[in-house]
Amino acid sequence: MFHREHENSFREIDCLSCANCCKTTSPIFISTDIERISKTLKMKTGEFIDTYLRMDEEGDYVLQKSPCSFLLDDNTCLIYEDRPKACREYPHTDRKNMTGILALTLRNTLVCPAVLRIFQVFSREFRK
Repeated sequence: MFHREHENSFREIDCLSCANCCKTTSPIFISTDIERISKTLKMKTGEFIDTYLRMDEEGDYVLQKSPCSFLLDDNTCLIYEDRPKACREYPHTDRKNMTGILALTLRNTLVCPAVLRIFQVFSREFRK
């Protein structure tokens, strides 16, 4: 059901008209993300980390500030082709095993209107 509603929601909701995820939250940057994006920006990895990232409480690299430094005025992404894995997978509603990330997905209803719509449909289906 999640997968069907994922497809339906993203047919109706245009991410570029929203970009709330890029404006309010930070993805986790894994080492391969850092290396790839640094190369794209023609920066050394240390320089990229110092300029854009900080380490969070869990020891993960995240953005120093919001909105994302790579979000352009038209809500497109400067590094879209090389964006972090977490951005590529967001909002995670098309994963095969949703049960393992239901808490995360529920939190994402506060950020992403498509996820909120999925949960609203899901909720209506269970009330029947």
